[in-house]
Amino acid sequence: MKLGRIAMGVGLACALMAGAASASVTIGGTRVVYPLDQREVTVKLDNDSATPSLVQVWIDDGHPDAKPGDIKVPFVITPPIFRMDPKKAQTLRVMYSGEAVPTDRESVYWLNVLDIPPKAANKDDANVLQIAYRTRIKVFVRPTKLAGKPEDAPSQLSWKITAAPGGKGEALSVTNPTPYYVSFSEVDVESGGHTYKNERGGMVAPRATEVLPVAQMNAVATGAKVHYTAISDYGGALTGDATIGQ
Repeated sequence: MKLGRIAMGVGLACALMAGAASASVTIGGTRVVYPLDQREVTVKLDNDSATPSLVQVWIDDGHPDAKPGDIKVPFVITPPIFRMDPKKAQTLRVMYSGEAVPTDRESVYWLNVLDIPPKAANKDDANVLQIAYRTRIKVFVRPTKLAGKPEDAPSQLSWKITAAPGGKGEALSVTNPTPYYVSFSEVDVESGGHTYKNERGGMVAPRATEVLPVAQMNAVATGAKVHYTAISDYGGALTGDATIGQ
């Protein structure tokens, strides 16, 4: 498939550079929420640079290394590949194609935007390495009539101390009883006058439990406090506190 060949042709560069530096083409938002009763949602892209870019877009199911042509997701996105001139914008149309998805909880997919710069314009730049940048953001599929509100989900989580993966130190176990995904930008644990930080963030799925690593955390007592920063539908901060249970 042509789109797959384009993506894989710059795959190594993308693997090295995805998220590492600023791409010329930016996405108007940090996540996409797709209400399942809507025919489509739109996503705006902007080319803020002084040069054109070739842009390829696709949605994956959480496997970032899969070829676009091999991915099976319940979405159609148009246009899939296009040129963006300098200082111009492009609107993407994301349409649900009707395949079955869970209706009692959210599902998550990922929108990929591959920004491929133009070739060198003159001989002096002929040996300059041209880097393609890939940006990925989450796409949350939200069925109708889910109980509660997504912005209330972080306050309904329960927290426990558990063994860290690998058996070294401790980690946080977080259980989500709601039908919504909860994403974190930061989680801190306050215990005995010490603050232990998880600055990597994380995400817990609906009605699931996730283990979050916390640097250098050991011997944290029950009753310690969790301070979290979750991320709203609009990319804003939802801060809160909770007590660690048994």
